[in-house]
Amino acid sequence: MTAALLAIFLVGIGAHRFYLGKTGSGVVYLLFCWTFIPLVVGLIEGLVYLGMSDQAFERKFGTT
Repeated sequence: MTAALLAIFLVGIGAHRFYLGKTGSGVVYLLFCWTFIPLVVGLIEGLVYLGMSDQAFERKFGTT
């Protein structure tokens, strides 16, 4: 839930990627934050995260 909310509300800076431990893609989000590309991609990712079950999210990202 936290990753989804970060993806939706702090979309342009990639906060959800840093939260999930994916610092490389988080840095890419930061580098391109002046474009609308991270905004669109982050919003879609947030919606996907909200639609995932807890078990599927755990399998994909391995967070506890």
